[in-house]
Amino acid sequence: MIRKSKHEPVYLTCIGAKGRRPLSSNKLAIHGGTPAVHSTLPPWPPQSPAIADSVHNTLQDGSWGEYHGWPVQSLIQRLQSQFSVAHAWPCSSGTLGVELALRGCGVRPGDEVILAGYDFPGNFRAIESVGAVPVLVDVIAKGWTLETQYLSSAISDKTTVVIASHLHGELCDMVAIMEICRGTKIRVIEDACQVPGATVAGKLAGTQGDIGVLSFGGSKLLTAGRGGAVITDCEDILQRIRIAADRGNDAWPLSSLQAAALLPQMDMLDGANATRLENAKHLRQAIRQAKHFQTTGLAWTECNVPAFYKFPLTTSVNVERDFVIAALQAEGIPADTGFRGFLRRAPRRCRAVGELIHSRIASERTILIHHPLLSGSPDIVAQVCAGIKKVDQWISDELPV
Repeated sequence: MIRKSKHEPVYLTCIGAKGRRPLSSNKLAIHGGTPAVHSTLPPWPPQSPAIADSVHNTLQDGSWGEYHGWPVQSLIQRLQSQFSVAHAWPCSSGTLGVELALRGCGVRPGDEVILAGYDFPGNFRAIESVGAVPVLVDVIAKGWTLETQYLSSAISDKTTVVIASHLHGELCDMVAIMEICRGTKIRVIEDACQVPGATVAGKLAGTQGDIGVLSFGGSKLLTAGRGGAVITDCEDILQRIRIAADRGNDAWPLSSLQAAALLPQMDMLDGANATRLENAKHLRQAIRQAKHFQTTGLAWTECNVPAFYKFPLTTSVNVERDFVIAALQAEGIPADTGFRGFLRRAPRRCRAVGELIHSRIASERTILIHHPLLSGSPDIVAQVCAGIKKVDQWISDELPV
């Protein structure tokens, strides 16, 4: 654990510790040292003349104030083309996209929806919003995505949907998930909100489930400040979404201004993802060399290529995460905690399958590094790697001999 005082240096101790090694001479920035990251991180949202021109065009021709302006229609066509799907439905957020997907899949009150015990909190709430019961399944060991070996045991006669979320650059095993659900009434919602442009088993993320969900939130890889979309080849799903969204007009629309900002980003996505992936390789290598930080078997092949919205790492069990995050932030590294997970949800709200051991580990030890630094120069990434090494060395110095 970590002991803190306003008047004393912060240091790590372990229960039963009998001594500590001397401090490293490379003083942490949080203790008054020089931050490792001294270059300015790339701005977010992206500053692009193409985005500015696209938005300006909607202001000039008046389409920004139309209910069904051309930018939205163009975005729909672009999503259909880029993801090779029959239907795309823009909406007000990725979270609302998950709710629309649930309604599109015909989920009714009392039905059960399976999702990972560690996931974005909005997915749990979306299930509750349609009156269904979340069923929690553990994530893979040392990771963040649904463990397929537990999926079959979670299925009951009330199960109607599985939500498979690609998180933190780690990709769900969509082939196994679809194989388990094939031939049943169970539909699969593929949450690709964090990974637009990623490839899963040779196909774009979001296209292997019965319906995929995208997010255009302010920090996402495709951003309009807010917004989202669902994509599907299933006519029955789209028809239910139309009915759910119809309140005399679209109840949860994406505006023309938002669509105009997104259209140029669709052209930039592959190149930006390639840059982030290359920098992620260097970051992964630095973490592999650390003693007190770990990254999972984050790996990619020709058929499985991640997109990095948040780069994940975990801390050692005997290191207090909050202080480590504060130390990383002081070094200039944009780090924060992962999701809290759903382990504290009351049994009256959900059904858990097993003890969710790995979901608990993910919720307690995950640290996420935000993606703008991955869009930077190799020099900035090298500075971030140096900052991680610096904090890692300090932990080694502070741990008992």
